[in-house]
Amino acid sequence: MVTETQVPSGVKSIIDDAEALYRKSASVTQKNSIPDTVNIPIENPLHWLKIPDVICVYIDMRGSTKLSAVTHDNSTARIYQFYTGTAVKIFSEFEASYIDVRGDGALALFDHNQAHRALAAAVSFRTFATEVFIPLVTEATDLDVGSHAGIDMRTVLVRKIGFKRYRGRSDRQNEVWAGRPVNMAAKLAALSGDKELLVSKRYYDKLSSRYALKSCGCPGGEVVDLWSEKDISDDDQFDFDAVYTLGSVWCKTHGEEFCNNLLKDDE
Repeated sequence: MVTETQVPSGVKSIIDDAEALYRKSASVTQKNSIPDTVNIPIENPLHWLKIPDVICVYIDMRGSTKLSAVTHDNSTARIYQFYTGTAVKIFSEFEASYIDVRGDGALALFDHNQAHRALAAAVSFRTFATEVFIPLVTEATDLDVGSHAGIDMRTVLVRKIGFKRYRGRSDRQNEVWAGRPVNMAAKLAALSGDKELLVSKRYYDKLSSRYALKSCGCPGGEVVDLWSEKDISDDDQFDFDAVYTLGSVWCKTHGEEFCNNLLKDDE
């Protein structure tokens, strides 16, 4: 217990209120899809929304620690805008229900029936990162940069935490997605290489489209499986035993066709 003389009185009041709130029972409302952010609760601190099988696409930049806002402010600013700004725009193009910027990366959330749309968004960003971002930044700066990507899906709880208004401002609040998919997708991204997308088995099992699972045959005309399985049963940071890795980006000849067909193949 925090004592009266241990912290300032204002901090003590905050801690006491938080403890009292914790001892109360929360109310949870089931939703079948991700709501607009204006409909995510903030007023009642005990009210949460529960959403089944939310899909999280998580991307982050490899090598960002080499960037400096002190000695290379111009190039650092442009690189962050180039990478994260493009991610946000691509995820928005694919109508992600929720997008958030996390440091040098971003996440996009999709509903349970949008597994192929989530994949189309992820592969589209990986195509940009692999064929445009990495070569251009490497050529211009000689920095060793890359891109990580991961996808997971599972049920989440969500509400806004913070102040609804604070001194006329609304920037001291944010949506909190409690559950595993954001955390697991971020861990999968961290484990991935520049040339692969890592996804959990529970997400992979939602993919049924031929355009998600088989190649177009380029080059040479041989159609092959796009994914390979990796055993991670010895890695206790994950709550699943297998992941699947995708090493390809959109084909220069058939990419648009595959992407458009993927969007048609959701439930």
